[in-house]
Amino acid sequence: MHTLRQFLASLAFTVALGAVGSATAQVYPTRPITLIVPLAAGGPTDTLARIIAERMRVSLGQPLVIENVTGAAATIGVGKAARATPDGYTVNIGNWFTHVLNGAIHSLQYDVLNDFEPITLLASNPLLIVAKNAMPAKDLKELIAWLRANPDKASEGTSGVGSVSHVSGVFFQNATGTRFQFVPYRGAGPAMQDLVAGQIDMMFDQVSSSLPYVRSGKIKAYAVTARTRSASASDIPTVDEAGLPGFYVSVWHALWVPKGTSRDVIDKLNAAVVETLADPAVRQRLGDLGQEIPPREQQTPEALGAYQRTEIEKWSPIIKGANIKAE
Repeated sequence: MHTLRQFLASLAFTVALGAVGSATAQVYPTRPITLIVPLAAGGPTDTLARIIAERMRVSLGQPLVIENVTGAAATIGVGKAARATPDGYTVNIGNWFTHVLNGAIHSLQYDVLNDFEPITLLASNPLLIVAKNAMPAKDLKELIAWLRANPDKASEGTSGVGSVSHVSGVFFQNATGTRFQFVPYRGAGPAMQDLVAGQIDMMFDQVSSSLPYVRSGKIKAYAVTARTRSASASDIPTVDEAGLPGFYVSVWHALWVPKGTSRDVIDKLNAAVVETLADPAVRQRLGDLGQEIPPREQQTPEALGAYQRTEIEKWSPIIKGANIKAE
């Protein structure tokens, strides 16, 4: 009888311990979560972060507090996220530039792939190949032919060395056997103003920021750098349709947490993002920004990890081949 009582007591204790363990896993989060945005307030990454954070609060029951940590081409903010305690209370939003290109361009104090755990791919924004209205080429094939016939005469506006527009331009030169001058600006905005004014010839720019200028007739668009036409620009052909197959470039965004964060926490954050991306109001807001939400099967941590690895394998040789280094 005594042995049975001991056994039952120890069983009750074990069950209680299990309950405490599962309760601990279930209660996360118990306080606000910091979402580090490594780029300036008001920019595309910050805008996306605020839309996602606002809806994730509903799923998680705690607010996501945006912290803009800017500087050194986003490496200060991403570095801070990499060094944070891996307890689920620091999340990092980043993109193709911060978590792929920077690894090849800068000497970093962290590893863009191995110092983070992936949560979810959020959305992607392909580029438009655009030119000033005075450019004689009527379509992409004619543009490539014109550039080949006029080596080093044309100019492409970029947001600086190693920027999306610069790396895309190098990729384009490699793919087409063309040569043109890169003109660096302090950002895509000033470059676009000069394109509209006809001071430069062409740009590779995100659909969300260049489409309004195309729609108002201030510049011309040749193709979207994706496998499928953009929902917000269904009249503009893909690069495959326009005669430059496989020239895919997309500024995608995703969420990560520091390496060593528990799987329970990763799953909880992932579920909150999946719920957020399924919300019709969120989908509408992202669609209005030209952002394309990945299909459900691509919203897993494993899918993001595999995609990031593939992107690093694709872009690192292009950057190193062109000897693109931080200035």
